[in-house]
Amino acid sequence: MLKLFGRLAAKKRHIYLDYASATLILPAATRAVTNAQQLFGNPGSIHADGVAAAKFLKVSREKIAHELGCKAREIIFVSGGTEGNNLAILGYARMIGLRKIMRNSLSSDLKGSQGPSFGISYTHWIVSSIEHPSVLECFGEVERLGGKVDFVDPDGSGIIQPEAVAHLLRPETVFISVGWSNSEIGVIQPLAQIARVLRVHEKAHGTSVIFHSDSGQAPLYLGATVHSLDIDLLTLDSGKLYGPRGIGALYLNNRVTLAPIMLGGSQERGLRAGSENVALAAGFAEALRSIASQRNAESKRLQKLRDDLAREIVTHIPDIIVNGDLVRSLPHMLNISVPNIKSEYVVLALDHAGISISTKSACREGEARDSHVVKMLGGDTWRAQNTLRFSLGRDTTTGDCSHIIETLVRMITRQRAKN
Repeated sequence: MLKLFGRLAAKKRHIYLDYASATLILPAATRAVTNAQQLFGNPGSIHADGVAAAKFLKVSREKIAHELGCKAREIIFVSGGTEGNNLAILGYARMIGLRKIMRNSLSSDLKGSQGPSFGISYTHWIVSSIEHPSVLECFGEVERLGGKVDFVDPDGSGIIQPEAVAHLLRPETVFISVGWSNSEIGVIQPLAQIARVLRVHEKAHGTSVIFHSDSGQAPLYLGATVHSLDIDLLTLDSGKLYGPRGIGALYLNNRVTLAPIMLGGSQERGLRAGSENVALAAGFAEALRSIASQRNAESKRLQKLRDDLAREIVTHIPDIIVNGDLVRSLPHMLNISVPNIKSEYVVLALDHAGISISTKSACREGEARDSHVVKMLGGDTWRAQNTLRFSLGRDTTTGDCSHIIETLVRMITRQRAKN
């Protein structure tokens, strides 16, 4: 009986195609975490154990800075992408509000009025309408604080065009956020071209417009530096980049001044209270170094697998829609919409067959709502309701893709026959 069970278990293969939600941890990153865990001292302490931990943390910071082409002091360790986005956006809003309080306090002292008021009502902010929830909800908070927010929409392929950004800019614009690549459809945004529009605007009005970008999984396959992109703030999440979960980083250049959104300590240049996790930082740095060394080869491999997967799915299920522009997207992502069948059914049925995919961003997966990203691409209502996201990774093989196509086509054909 046990032998029979073993044979049956061995026949059931598991295929993971949800790398956009979370990646496995590379062995090299795991080893780095294990080694660093031997340094149990607090990096903020001045005794020998603390100094050793601080040196290890410094090396990790330098490795990450090297991969981004920036200075080590421009890297702030955070708990992940969500905190990084919050610190970048709300930290800037808080800084503006605090500056206003100081100006109003001085003015009140001189005029004998009642005192300062907090608010950012005189500022204008721009955000892409297809951003990750951790970005969009921060801009919702900016609105609640009084800031004026405009949403820049993509074209039908999911691209945020620089001209669309230019149309929304005002003399009072202070901040813009556009993700490097989209978390649902994988489309790569033209950050450098958008930055050029911003610099022209700054020169014309004598102002500064801070440019933030949530990097998502873009660093896995795109080797641009923060300076070539000409951005001011960049959010990184180790758990999306084959590193340990629970740590990320925020790059900020010398044009940016932020106020902390977490209080209680002076760590990370006073911007992120709490003792740094030396072990996770070491794993993150090693993961980033490892993926950079294999970036080109892995990009070519996954793009061929992804393109073959897309072609075969379209051939066997011709009424589907491919969302986004596969030519201008990350090489490992494919997002489709399937008419006349609920995407949740497909995800659960594939899961039962040992195949893991998703419908949209993991932060939206459990919510009963359409894909806000695909909705902005236009088309019939069902397109945003019936999305499936396949995101390939290190362990994905040609055999995996063939098995997925066979299983998906059989499943959809069977279900449609019942309807």
